[in-house]
Amino acid sequence: MTERAIDTAPSHDAGRRAASQPGDVVAEQPGPGNVLGLVAGSTVLVLLAFVTPLATGVRTATALQAGPAGLTWMLSAMSVGLAVSLLTAGVLADDRGRRRVFVIGLVVLGIASAAAAAAGHTGVVIAARLVEGAGGAAVLVGGLGMIGHAYPTGPARARATAIWGAAVGAGTGLGGILAVLLDGADGSWRVTYVVTAVAALLFAVVARRVLPESVTAQPRPVDLAGVVLLAAGMGALLAGLVESRSGGPWVSVTLIVIGVALLGGFVAVQARRRAPLIDLALFRSRGFVAATVGALVAGIGVVGVVSYVPTVLQRGLGAALPSVMVLMLVWSVVGTATSWLLRRAHAVSGGLLLVVSLGVSAAGLVGLAVLAPGASLWRLLPGIVVLGLGYGGANAALGREAIAHVPAAKAGMGSGTGNTARYLGSALGVTLAALLATPTAAPAELLHGFDEAVLGGAALSAVGAVLVALLGRAAASPTSGPTVR
Repeated sequence: MTERAIDTAPSHDAGRRAASQPGDVVAEQPGPGNVLGLVAGSTVLVLLAFVTPLATGVRTATALQAGPAGLTWMLSAMSVGLAVSLLTAGVLADDRGRRRVFVIGLVVLGIASAAAAAAGHTGVVIAARLVEGAGGAAVLVGGLGMIGHAYPTGPARARATAIWGAAVGAGTGLGGILAVLLDGADGSWRVTYVVTAVAALLFAVVARRVLPESVTAQPRPVDLAGVVLLAAGMGALLAGLVESRSGGPWVSVTLIVIGVALLGGFVAVQARRRAPLIDLALFRSRGFVAATVGALVAGIGVVGVVSYVPTVLQRGLGAALPSVMVLMLVWSVVGTATSWLLRRAHAVSGGLLLVVSLGVSAAGLVGLAVLAPGASLWRLLPGIVVLGLGYGGANAALGREAIAHVPAAKAGMGSGTGNTARYLGSALGVTLAALLATPTAAPAELLHGFDEAVLGGAALSAVGAVLVALLGRAAASPTSGPTVR
C-alpha cells in the first residue's frame, strides 16, 4: 500500500479528492508545523493525566478510604485503558481519519477527567482512569500517525519523532508539578482533573479547526472479538497479580491463568482475521519486533517502577510531596532534554539508540537501590539523572521505530502496537512494584521491597537491551527472514 498526500482547498470538507488507486491515502493539505505543535501539546496533556495519581494518589486513597489494592489500581488503571485501546485506536486512525480519532480522544479524555473530579468512590475514580486511558490512546496514536503522514522518512521525521518523545518526557514531569501546585492550595486532589478536562476540550476544538486529515482509501471493520479478548485478558492478568496480596492463592492463580488464556485467544483470533487489530505479518520485521520488545521492557522497568517512586518516598521516608515531585521533575527534565537533543541524531539508527538507552536505564535503576529508613530522598538524585538520560533516549528511539518498520498506511497500527507494549508494561511494572513494596508495610520492609523492584527492573532492562541488539543484528543479516518495508 502507498501513501500519497493530495493537496486541497483550504476548506476541510469541500477540498477532499478521491484517491486514484486502491490503498492510496486521501489527505487534506498537510501542515507539518501545525501537526507537530498540536500533537506535542496534546501528548503533554495525556501524560499530565497519566501521572496525576503519582502526585495525588496517596491523598486520594486517604480521602476515599481506598486500601492498597485501590491505590494500586488507581496508579495502573490508565495504563490498562491505554494498552487495551491503542490497537483499536490505531486501526480507526488509519481507516477512519487520524485527525478524527485524535479529536474524539481529546473529548473522551476531557469527559473522563471531569468524571474523576466529581467521583465520591474509589471505583468511580478507577473507572474514570480507565476511560482516560482510552481517550489518551486515541490522542497518542492519532497524533503519531499524523506526524508519520506529515513528515517524510529521513531527517525531518527523526526530528519530529524526537520532539514527540520530548513531549512524553515533559508531560511526565510537568504533570506532577502541576498537580502539586493546583491541588496543594486547598488540599484537594480534584483540581488537576478539572483543569485536564477543560484543557482537553479546548485542544479538541482547536485541533478540529486546524489539523489536516489523512485516511486510507480502504477502511476496515473493527475487530470487536479482538478488542474484547485483549481487554478481558489484560484485566484478568492484572487482577490476578493484585489479588496475590489481598486474596487467596487459588483466586490469584485462576485469574492469571484465565488472563494468559484470553491473551492467547487474542493472538489466535488475530492470525485468522482479514482485518485484525494487529497484522501479525508485521512481526516478520526484526526491527518491528525489536521496537515492540524495547517498548515493553521500558514500560515495565522504567515507567512502571518510577511511577511507584512517589508512593515509596511518601510512605517509606515520610517525604513531603513537593520535594518528591521536584525529584520527579529532574527525571522528566533530563529525559525531555535528552529526547530534544537527539532530534538531530538521525544518522544514528533507532535500534542502536534503543539498545544504548535501555542499558543506561538499567544503570540508573541500580542507582535507585540506595534507600533506608530515615535517609534523604536526595540519595536517589544520581540514579534519577542517569535514568532520565536512558528514558529520554528510549522515547526518541521508540517514537521513530514505531513507524519506521511498517507500511505508511499502517502507521497508526505500528504506533498503536508500540504504545500498547509500553503501557501494558507500565501497568505490569506498577503492579509488580506494589507487590514487592506493599504500601501498608513498615517503612523498612517497604524500602527493602522497593530495592528488589528497582534491581529487578534493572535486570530486565539489561536483558531487553541484549534482545534488541540481537534482533537488530538478525535484521541486518542478509540471511535473515523477510521484513515489512
